[in-house]
Amino acid sequence: MLKSLARSAAGADPVPPSGEGASPSAALPAIVVDLDGTLTRSDTLLESLIQLARRSPASLLRLPLWLLGGCAVVKEELAARTQIAVDRLPYRESLLAYLRRERESGRRIVLATAAHDSIAQAVSRHLQLFDDVVATRGGRNAKGAAKLAAVREKVRGGFVYAGDSAADIPIWESADAAILVSVGSSTARRIRRTVPIEREFPAERASIADWLHALRVHHWLKNLLLFVPLLTAFLFLDGRKLATTLIAFFAFSFVASATYVLNDLWDLDSDREHPRKRLRPLASGKIPIAHGVAAAVGALLIGLSLAPLVSYDFVLMLVVYLGLTAMYSWVLKVHVLIDVLVLSLLYTLRILAGAMAIGVTTSSWLLAFSFFVFLSLALVKRCSELISLAQIGKETVPGRDYRVSDLTVLRPLGIGSALSAVVVFGLFISVPETQGRYASPQLLWLVAIELTYWLGRLWIKTVRGEVHDDPVVYAVTNRTSLITVLAMVTTVVGAYFVPLDRIL
Repeated sequence: MLKSLARSAAGADPVPPSGEGASPSAALPAIVVDLDGTLTRSDTLLESLIQLARRSPASLLRLPLWLLGGCAVVKEELAARTQIAVDRLPYRESLLAYLRRERESGRRIVLATAAHDSIAQAVSRHLQLFDDVVATRGGRNAKGAAKLAAVREKVRGGFVYAGDSAADIPIWESADAAILVSVGSSTARRIRRTVPIEREFPAERASIADWLHALRVHHWLKNLLLFVPLLTAFLFLDGRKLATTLIAFFAFSFVASATYVLNDLWDLDSDREHPRKRLRPLASGKIPIAHGVAAAVGALLIGLSLAPLVSYDFVLMLVVYLGLTAMYSWVLKVHVLIDVLVLSLLYTLRILAGAMAIGVTTSSWLLAFSFFVFLSLALVKRCSELISLAQIGKETVPGRDYRVSDLTVLRPLGIGSALSAVVVFGLFISVPETQGRYASPQLLWLVAIELTYWLGRLWIKTVRGEVHDDPVVYAVTNRTSLITVLAMVTTVVGAYFVPLDRIL
């Protein structure tokens, strides 16, 4: 039997130990497969906890009482209050393909998991792969020795166990052979010394690119808005204020990364329905949920540790940002238009935070201009999503109260907001304060033209379906857009410092 297994592990077709007409796979021991971390890259217990927090946050207060009854009680209570969308779980396709081949050739396949029976049975019905199911039910937590005992009840004779973690070692040691699925090197070495290896699916570790994507490091570009007060106050040559703003930038960026990760955890179900968001590291299972939580906590601690180095007013702004972001993630983003209004406020809040960092006053002109510009950009983001969905024949945004038909309202609203920003800027040029402050205020009309071009072009690209990411990121990564932004900044600086008669 072990020789047959060894041949199977080496890639050869299994050979029946005896009997010329026997089915090769039928003669081999059954395959017992774990669920969380093995068959799927996710953890259904943690997903259930996230769902409970979304649906009934007050129920989390009962969690300590449930824990007193043991893990099985916790899983029973969670199963009664949540429902995992098993059709959208990030399954390990390479393992599934192997199991399907083995089952088609007559081999018995059993699902054995510590997850609740309702989840296991739903997975079994969805995949149509398993001959039997072992799971947590009736107060018995199917983990460790309890899982092994339940497997022996279901499987008469030997079995091969497919698992992923050191917690599975006792079961592997009782099996005829092992299937290692994304197992750590130390655990793999121990198992190889104990039992034959039928098949090995290499560990799939998240790459640096996956982590950068999960933390949205490319979205740190948004936090360049903290430098706007430094620019508008023309203090960018002040080394101390520049260093302070730089610290504020990193503090804000780490805190923002923590909120991005937590938001992705909150939106796991809806992200998996989205044509692009389903590829995000947490939704796709490239980064485990537990690792995502740890990263979010770490980034939050780094950001909050840096903030007091700036000022306590800046700390207050960061706390306000966290609170508003939490409200957005938990409640506000599911309401039509409220979400884009909140996004515009979050962008504007960055400018206020930058002003707090260097101790300058933000003008009402800048705040009004910022609100309309960022409302337009937030609507660009929502319209680009709806256009992408329309291209694949979908009508609604998962987890949002938007429909493709809403584009008839959202597009003119976004373009109107962009034009309102241009009007506010034009009025700003005409006020006596501006006329007296700038050496050549007439040059600012050139900025108004550049701004009109920049916003108009952005909306044309959006309508064409060419804006697929956050519009602020697009604005500073698209070559033409970036050149236009730099031209606007250069013109503002020139208008402030250089008298027009010198230019002429």
